[in-house]
Amino acid sequence: MTVPAARDLWLALEPIHAVVYFDQGCRTSMSDLGLRGFWSGYFAARAAPLGPVGPDLVAATFFNFAPAMVARALPDAWAVAAPDRVWAVRRAGAAAALRRIDRGVDGRAAELVPLLTRAVDRAEGAGRPLFASTRATGWPDDPVEALWHACTCLREHRGDGHVAALTASGLDGREALVLFAASERLPESLFLATRGWSADGWASAATGLASRGLLDAEGVTVDGARLRRSVEAMTDQQAERPLASLTDGERRDVVDVLRPLGAAIHAAGVIAYPNPMGLPEPSPG
Repeated sequence: MTVPAARDLWLALEPIHAVVYFDQGCRTSMSDLGLRGFWSGYFAARAAPLGPVGPDLVAATFFNFAPAMVARALPDAWAVAAPDRVWAVRRAGAAAALRRIDRGVDGRAAELVPLLTRAVDRAEGAGRPLFASTRATGWPDDPVEALWHACTCLREHRGDGHVAALTASGLDGREALVLFAASERLPESLFLATRGWSADGWASAATGLASRGLLDAEGVTVDGARLRRSVEAMTDQQAERPLASLTDGERRDVVDVLRPLGAAIHAAGVIAYPNPMGLPEPSPG
């Protein structure tokens, strides 16, 4: 039997984490705190483990958002709700959403949380600010909150590693988006709307990539495709590290138990496709 790789784990856990962005109940829980508009809730909730930080740190760690977009949400959000309160509401909202979507999620959590706790607790936090700060919020007592927390920790671990790979490859956040959109044939409007860059800024990044031989009039060049493969390979390699504490059989168990939950989330129509996270739509069957 094939042993699931780090990318298989990401595909299995990302939908569980992502309910907080798409589920209407999760969105409403942020507005009920007084955080006006989706993006105020997004930046406050995801950054909450870092504490009451300002926009510069969040733009740096989140990597691909326009700094001006972040500054419209932070630090003003902290005058409305403290980070620990935002985080508690986010976590509870995620668990409530997962229970609405899948009646069997408590059983899945009981099976997986011990394995995922081991993977998260033994992972290296150095150089991974979003992972380390998210892990430091502590394990919730509620088993479904703990499942969401584990999936979130592991996806932020992967995300921190992905940012490191992109930076090492000489790409900034805007260039990374332009190259990704061109590679996946996604409309730039998706990223202008969700990442805050202007059309002129997008075009400037595309020009810079073209000057490096990564894009041309036809799209991504051979060198551009090679660079993307290198970044993804480096990301996968770094994401393997938390899995070292799991046996091959435990890896299979994690993916096998998470996939039906991800399928239920997909069937419920919670996650939009295409999406700027790069999460692909599951294949039929």
